[in-house]
Amino acid sequence: MIARIWRGITHKDVAEAYLTHLNTVVLPGVTGKPGQRGGWALRRFQGDHAEFVVITLWDTMESIRSWVGGDPQQAVYTREEAQYLLDQEGLVRHYDTVGTVPPP
Repeated sequence: MIARIWRGITHKDVAEAYLTHLNTVVLPGVTGKPGQRGGWALRRFQGDHAEFVVITLWDTMESIRSWVGGDPQQAVYTREEAQYLLDQEGLVRHYDTVGTVPPP
């Protein structure tokens, strides 16, 4: 399984609006794609900014390539994200999952 990790930063005053966009538009746009196996959205505040990390799990790089429509290293953005994010990083990181921590 492959973990696809993306990171974005907003001003703290738009963090709640971006979280709503993330949960109503971005994450549903990934859900149910062939080979997609769930994931997490994380957020932390640091000073005047909020950092978001989205980790999605995929069966293979080919399933990611199919969803992205090309280079799996490329980040995927909705048009609206430009109004929230301070920068739109072009690349994401991928990791092979090699272990798990089961719930108690």
